[in-house]
Amino acid sequence: MNYEEIMYEVKNNIARITINRPQVYNACTQQTVHELIDAFSKCASNEIGVVVFTGVGEKAFCTGGDQSTREKGGYKGEYLLPLEVGWQKVTHLIRTLPKPVIARVNGYAIGGGNVWHVNCDLSIAAEHAQFGQAGPRVGSFDPGYGTGDLMRAVGVKRAKEIWYLCRRYTAQQALEMGWVNSVVPMEKLDEEVNQWCQEILEKSPTALKMLKYAFLAETDGVTGITQLGVGGLSLYYNTDEALEGKNAFVEKRKADFNQFRK
Repeated sequence: MNYEEIMYEVKNNIARITINRPQVYNACTQQTVHELIDAFSKCASNEIGVVVFTGVGEKAFCTGGDQSTREKGGYKGEYLLPLEVGWQKVTHLIRTLPKPVIARVNGYAIGGGNVWHVNCDLSIAAEHAQFGQAGPRVGSFDPGYGTGDLMRAVGVKRAKEIWYLCRRYTAQQALEMGWVNSVVPMEKLDEEVNQWCQEILEKSPTALKMLKYAFLAETDGVTGITQLGVGGLSLYYNTDEALEGKNAFVEKRKADFNQFRK
């Protein structure tokens, strides 16, 4: 796919996905969402060890949906994606991708942009970044990951405050609440993000994958258990025991699993 509203690159085992709509504070259209789905889907590649998600410029990470493209029923555009297929698909990919995803918060993380950074595994923010929700102010809300994960990060009372009042919060306030992991001056943001990426790349990719699925098993019910279980199945497929079952079926013989009990 040729990207028009995002940028995607892979270098030294780090994938970088960047929303490229600085003229509207990196607010997203249906085209942006469609491209993000494609880019995050590519990040399952074995060569990638960690993903950095950010926006162009120093003003905004993402400010949610571009309200100028919103109409009755949802967002207009060439790609008419229902919200659960579009926006929530991006969120789902961030959560279930078998790699750590770091939000590089370079400015405003508002509305859907805040939801996405919250659902990243880690968030590193510039000092001037601001956070908040906008749903009730613009006739919208997030009934799932955007409320549940925020509540787990900052607590029930704070999450309700953030959603009900739609206030803005500084990066330092977000850090104190547990909303982000680290806050640094803008000129140090890339250095900090790279340091975290390098520390992740030093770790076992299989262990990181299974840990991510284990967190989902705790928070996402049967969906999370399924992610953890299928992740375990992918490990099992790499064993001689699993291969014996497949070979016996193809060779039309009885499988000999006793050899694996020794």
